[in-house]
Amino acid sequence: MAEPIKITIPAAVAGFLRPGTPLEVRLRGGGGQPDLPPREQVLLLFCLGKDQDSRVRDLARGTLARLGPELVCVALQEGGLHPLVLHSVAQVYGTIPSVRAGLLALPELAEPTRTLLDAQAADLSMPVGTPQEDPGPLSSHAVEDAREQVGEPDEIDEDSSVEEDGEEYLSKYSLAQAMGIGEKIKMALTGDKEWRKILVKDANKLVSSGVIKNPRITEAEVLTIIKSCSPNDEVMRLICANKEWVKNYPIRRALIENPKTPLANALRYLGTMNEKDLSGYAKSRNISSVIATQARRMLLNKKN
Repeated sequence: MAEPIKITIPAAVAGFLRPGTPLEVRLRGGGGQPDLPPREQVLLLFCLGKDQDSRVRDLARGTLARLGPELVCVALQEGGLHPLVLHSVAQVYGTIPSVRAGLLALPELAEPTRTLLDAQAADLSMPVGTPQEDPGPLSSHAVEDAREQVGEPDEIDEDSSVEEDGEEYLSKYSLAQAMGIGEKIKMALTGDKEWRKILVKDANKLVSSGVIKNPRITEAEVLTIIKSCSPNDEVMRLICANKEWVKNYPIRRALIENPKTPLANALRYLGTMNEKDLSGYAKSRNISSVIATQARRMLLNKKN
């Protein structure tokens, strides 16, 4: 089990986030609280930027964008901001050199945020007029996690610490929920095994197919994908198109057994199966009737 995660929620910030907080109070917080230290201002605006009320969300996001790089840099220097808050800061201020440097100096900065900053730096080097990809805002799941960690009013005292058993808030899955499509595609193409396992299940085909194009993916992972995660049609097409992978007997067998494999491919791989597997397919009710019928014909031909 992972070490507990601590997030310090000052009482001045928690007062705007507790369940049941009146709309006018949240709007006041979303408009900025100059009496708060910079770190607490950023934390408050991050949370209110995911409020259920669109008026609070829009106001808080606009205020965060207007804080200015100088105040944001001070907030970063004060430290203690959660990686998801840092990611939100990077989305707004990552193209500003002083903020970018401050973010990159933080050891707690998450891998997707570093990827985002690298992408922003690459975009800045493009010729004027080159289209730039919008990484998209953090999803509402991020603030829901944050607000859950704030706790009930009775649980929050000044400078109290809230602990969450496990690492859901810091996990790559949680970070993936907060990433834009562009960031997910980049991570699918370059990320490690854990990222590939998460992103291959993404509903967006550009993301899931990016995993298949990742040069670090192994045949063992491909086999697991075919067997266990209900890949979409594009993922299956890319797997079938890889000549090296389909030389692998277990991969061909798994492709035959997956109903999303194009029928023409499945029938072609069927001709490479041994007699034991053909016999199993001939009797199976869990595969396409066309494949089962063809398996029976092939067995009869072998006997004649």
